[in-house]
Amino acid sequence: MQRFHHAMADEHQRRRELTRDLQSAVGTGQFELFYQPIISLWRSELSGFEALIRWRHPQRGLVSPVQFIPLAEESRLILPLGEWILRRACGQAVEWKFEQRGLSMSVNVSALQFEQRDFVQSVQMALERSGLPGHCLTLELTESMVLRDIGLAGRHIRQLKESGVRFALDDFGAGYSSLSVLQSLPLDHLKMDRSFLQACRRPDSKRPRLVLETLVSMAQRLGLTVIAEGVETAEQGELLRHFGCDSAQGYFFGRPQPADEASSWMFTAAGS
Repeated sequence: MQRFHHAMADEHQRRRELTRDLQSAVGTGQFELFYQPIISLWRSELSGFEALIRWRHPQRGLVSPVQFIPLAEESRLILPLGEWILRRACGQAVEWKFEQRGLSMSVNVSALQFEQRDFVQSVQMALERSGLPGHCLTLELTESMVLRDIGLAGRHIRQLKESGVRFALDDFGAGYSSLSVLQSLPLDHLKMDRSFLQACRRPDSKRPRLVLETLVSMAQRLGLTVIAEGVETAEQGELLRHFGCDSAQGYFFGRPQPADEASSWMFTAAGS
């Protein structure tokens, strides 16, 4: 029991230290964005990137988002961090000439950020300051987030869609999935959780494959494009093409990369 209490105390101290470091990191440029490619399965070419936050701690090195994002949410530091992510991602999309290339930048939105009264204005400001057209930005929301206040979610989505911004429902199928969300909100994309593809690798994969195929067909009939997450093999990519899935991302196509590496990858892919 004593060892258990010591472990709890150590974990509490570690979280306090990391939260303290997080507060200083927001203002000292320790964060950067990595970019993971999203591939159109129909055209076999790049359709955009998802921007993913990374923290380069001066002593700890690269800290996983799994460790610091919950702390940022608890401390509300996710609000200034979320604004920085949005501004930086929009600026990068302009630098990479996304409008001319027909590409889109996807950005994850936290629940706390999304529920702010000035959320719509903050997104519009990021677009205006960067010069990025709204249709080149996709905001990724989770089901649990929009279900907290589906009326608010609908208002924010509809207001921003007037500026051309697109919306994706992220990690669909990771937990409790409500089809009512797909019916009631004017979404553009459905991002299927990686668990669907993982289930298809099992020996008894007939039922998971049927679920995957049905989900793709249903979403497309609702006017949504379907993006599969967690593609790790060529076989999985071919399975998705066979089922008519629109786009995909995962280590098979490309890992999250720093901006300079993603830029080189993008131009190499465009030339191939």
